[in-house]
Amino acid sequence: MTLPAQVTSQSEDDTFNLGVRIGSQLSGGEIILLDGALGAGKTMLVKGIAHGLSIDKQEVTSPSFTLVNPHPGKLLLYHIDLYRLDEGAKAAHAVDLDEILTDEKAVVVIEWAERLGHYPLPDNVIRISITGDGEAPREISISRSAGT
Repeated sequence: MTLPAQVTSQSEDDTFNLGVRIGSQLSGGEIILLDGALGAGKTMLVKGIAHGLSIDKQEVTSPSFTLVNPHPGKLLLYHIDLYRLDEGAKAAHAVDLDEILTDEKAVVVIEWAERLGHYPLPDNVIRISITGDGEAPREISISRSAGT
């Protein structure tokens, strides 16, 4: 997968299109951890990822209350939101993360991933951090790691 380390997004369309670029390169088994303030564009990025996986972007909404939204497409996308949960293993257990991660052909995207704390994850982790809010451009940092 070829992704830039740093992107400046000037608009929601830029953020969405970056998501499409990411989603179109996924092959299953990836875990994408999203960090950023409220309104930074995390869900817009997930809509783009979903679109890149042949999932209708209109079907993708923030799972703040449902916690986990599965979306079938070219690959199954699990969209998880930990915003309303406590930090640490409790957050992972509340969304049955261990069970979700057993599906090695799925893509797992976790908003508010910092709430996982030091929860152990398998390899193939992509970390995406979005900074900026309001009408300001967003700085999006992308890095890969071999688990956490």
